[in-house]
Amino acid sequence: MDLSRAAAEHRDAADPLAAFRARFAGTDDDVLYLDGNSLGRMPRETPAALARVVEDEWARGLVGSWSSWIGTATRIGDLLAEGVLGARPGEVLVGDSTSVDLYKLLVAAADARPGRDVLVCCADDFPTDRYIVAGVAAARGMTVREVPADVDEGLDPAVLAAALDERVAVVVLSAVAYRSGALADVAAVTAAARDVGALVLWDLSHAAGAVPVDLAGNGADLAVGCTYKYLNGGPGAPAFLYVRAQLQEQLHQPIWGWFGQRDQFAMGPAYDPVPGIERFGVGTPPVLAMAAVEVGARLVAEAGVERLAAKGRALGELMVALADAWLVPHGVALASPRDPARRGSHVTLAHPRAWQLTQALVDRGVVPDFRTPDRVRLGPAPLYTRFVDVWDAMDRFRKVLATGVHEGYPTERARVT
Repeated sequence: MDLSRAAAEHRDAADPLAAFRARFAGTDDDVLYLDGNSLGRMPRETPAALARVVEDEWARGLVGSWSSWIGTATRIGDLLAEGVLGARPGEVLVGDSTSVDLYKLLVAAADARPGRDVLVCCADDFPTDRYIVAGVAAARGMTVREVPADVDEGLDPAVLAAALDERVAVVVLSAVAYRSGALADVAAVTAAARDVGALVLWDLSHAAGAVPVDLAGNGADLAVGCTYKYLNGGPGAPAFLYVRAQLQEQLHQPIWGWFGQRDQFAMGPAYDPVPGIERFGVGTPPVLAMAAVEVGARLVAEAGVERLAAKGRALGELMVALADAWLVPHGVALASPRDPARRGSHVTLAHPRAWQLTQALVDRGVVPDFRTPDRVRLGPAPLYTRFVDVWDAMDRFRKVLATGVHEGYPTERARVT
């Protein structure tokens, strides 16, 4: 691979997604933003979309606008299903947070497997996922099997298979590991769980909009995910949940709200869940926030997940090659799978002074992310990150290491205290 800056510029000139960069705010400044897997940039169309809801639908339409708002959660859900998740219409709903959606689907799935007393999760998964699994298990008198995983390479399918038996009700896993970017085999894991009669609940937060997940094609049962990373829905944007159509009538989620009721405006005395995906709704949807989600989801659908994934792999390969050439001699090690086919759209590098390196990079116009214990996580977003951005960021990274300027930064412990 040609590692010159000129080669990176040439790849940008040939990039079929290059025009999308101009559709995001802040891309004309000098900041090299490599944290799109934590919070995506704001689409330039988002303020106008919010203004339409605020000034036209709310200010002028008032309560009459509910005639158009009432179906927003399913309408955007169908957009995500078709354009991002490889699901079918009527299988995705937008609303609540990722954590609340995970809780709803986990309890519903456990209830659908009576007589089974084990929940399985990954010991290196995102903390909230593990906490929710532990909380549900504690409330129901179930046992949690935390399957060990390599912090860099991810979960070994053979290790997971050994944890599956007829006692397992639900398996909760991330499609892309939050720390290393390791990519799980959704189809293989789903099939292994199905062989023992268990359901699988996927967290797609670091996958949606960056890698193809093909929920229908992979036979996935259940999934949740956030919309503020690669989907660019904004901070605190509502999440989405997916339930395979054949499972929807079998599952009864635990939070009974009027937006999941069969005839919500009858204000009836008893809860009777509506058929279909809407039974997983609870309360009044966040209309303003969902307007921003729709903008981001449409951009991803327009670009095409396959094209985004291909560019994400290429950006990652360039980053790994530059790290090998420039950073490894200074004690940096790759902390993600080396094979791009086994990696999502972010790359993680390990160094004993990762916290100080992260702060030194921020001060020099590069925005990465720090992850314990000693990781610098770099998340280029293929919708708006250029190859030359990766080159320049890695160039600044090597200069920080070469000069040792990061040594003057306080440790994380000093920052906390």
